Amino acid sequence: MSTAVLDKSRVEILMGHYGTAPATALVDSSLLPKVQEYRRMASARMQPLDREGITHKIPAGEYHVSRKVDGEFTVLVFREGTAFSLNPGGTVRVGLPWLDEAAKLLGKAGVRDAMIAGELYVARDDGGRPRVHDVCTVARSPQSAGDLKRLRFAAFDVMSKDGAAIAQPFAETWKLIQKWFGHGELAHAVEAKSVKTIDEIQKLFETWVVKEGAEGLVARSDAAGQFKVKPRHTLDLAVLGFTESTDERQGMLHDILLGVQRADSTLQVLGRVGGGFTDDQRREMLSDLKDMAVDSEYAEVNGDNVAYQMVNPEWVMEVSCLDLLSNTTRGGTINRMVLDYRNNGSRGYHVVTKLPLATIISPQFIRRREDKHVRPEDCGVTQVSNIVEVPLIDRDARQMTLPMSEILRREVYTKDLKGQTMVRKFLMWRTHKEAASDEFPAYVVHYTDFSPNRKDALARELRVSNSQPQIEQLWEALKADNIKAGWNQLASAAVVRAAALDMPTDKESAAAESKSRKKTATKKDAVAEAETVAHAAPAIDESSETPAKPRKKSVTKKVASADTATAEDEAPAEPAKKTRKKKST
Repeated sequence: MSTAVLDKSRVEILMGHYGTAPATALVDSSLLPKVQEYRRMASARMQPLDREGITHKIPAGEYHVSRKVDGEFTVLVFREGTAFSLNPGGTVRVGLPWLDEAAKLLGKAGVRDAMIAGELYVARDDGGRPRVHDVCTVARSPQSAGDLKRLRFAAFDVMSKDGAAIAQPFAETWKLIQKWFGHGELAHAVEAKSVKTIDEIQKLFETWVVKEGAEGLVARSDAAGQFKVKPRHTLDLAVLGFTESTDERQGMLHDILLGVQRADSTLQVLGRVGGGFTDDQRREMLSDLKDMAVDSEYAEVNGDNVAYQMVNPEWVMEVSCLDLLSNTTRGGTINRMVLDYRNNGSRGYHVVTKLPLATIISPQFIRRREDKHVRPEDCGVTQVSNIVEVPLIDRDARQMTLPMSEILRREVYTKDLKGQTMVRKFLMWRTHKEAASDEFPAYVVHYTDFSPNRKDALARELRVSNSQPQIEQLWEALKADNIKAGWNQLASAAVVRAAALDMPTDKESAAAESKSRKKTATKKDAVAEAETVAHAAPAIDESSETPAKPRKKSVTKKVASADTATAEDEAPAEPAKKTRKKKST
């Protein structure tokens, strides 16, 4: 591959010519944002429906209907006669057989430059439905050349051609896809048909989904919009908490917080359900659930910002949903809190950590399963992993530890003014956690500004990045803005190992190290999120450098917002922030 497109030295070869690289290895840094934005916009435009929604919610008209392939969304990028793929998570793939075929097809068609959206999937030998799990297994650890040939690409849209974004009726775009990939085998057009009636959409659903087991179908019209139709999933979930309705519906159940049980017996929050209950059920369940209330050091709020009352995990509910999503539109995992329920004299929930799980789309209550109990075989996490990929599902949440952070640079400056000493301090560290969790960046810079003459004596700023050169630039820019004439550097800025110092623990630093959507974003408004690190990191070996300041007591509650589970482009859940104990309103 031309070095004008990709830095070949950063490609990790997995088998033969096949290798992967991070998006930062691409010369054109605009490619990843384009892929992520396309995925975000496509998700926002797509209305999820079940089979009944075909007749009730899709307007009459002509539609382009395509089979939904259960694979990994990816974009084929063709430049300078070569092809590579890029997904929203920033993984670049090169040297796959389907990429070679795509490059030949596009070159033969006279295309110079193109970005084509599609699904990367694994063709099964038995002809059965491909699964996204298969892509993850084969693409990450191929066992043979045959595995690589089973990776296929089904194109369904064109993002750009010869440097220009596509802005035309979809019928014209589909003609391009058929022209380029109509005769492709490994890289081909997704199976699709043009229909004129809603009844034809119903028949395609019956054939593709019901009889042949496809994941679903997509119906799109330039006039009426886009619809994703899939069968509903059914899950048995543990009841973790509840909220009560307000105003004229006070005394009735508002919604239920649900979770799954992991193999290590911990409980992981999945989402909430508020629909499907009768008024009689809402009254009866609320009365029973109030008698099951227990303490919890973790709190979560519903869509109305009302905190859930956590309960003894005794009930199991059967819930249906339109879909389960395990990744954000940017390719990151959707992380949920793992809780440890203890019933040893003092019943209650204790925070363990956040781990990847999923979002439930349009959940509906079906019934309470009195024949089932809260145990892995009845309401286990495998129900979710059988539908979508869930990383770290077999790990013991209680035993998981993250790598130690490492201090890279530390500089402290002082200045005397009106008999008072001002202190400005810069601290840079590498988290070593970016591979373990999407919630951590690779590098963090923390800036502390102490001025006793100011009304707010202590100010802090935070910057994060996954690039060492970029974090160095942010460091220098921060210094240039804040260190002028009259500031004197203390001679204590040696590079030291974090393990030898009192660095924040992983739980304490999670909020401060949470990845920013913009790597260069200044975290001036994230004081609450960085507060733990600001207390711990500045205190490292410098009791004589910074005037002592009383610390606020840490709190026992962790508050998070419950997912409404209605949008595909949900951001990764932020780490639970430490807040003051507060009664719900």
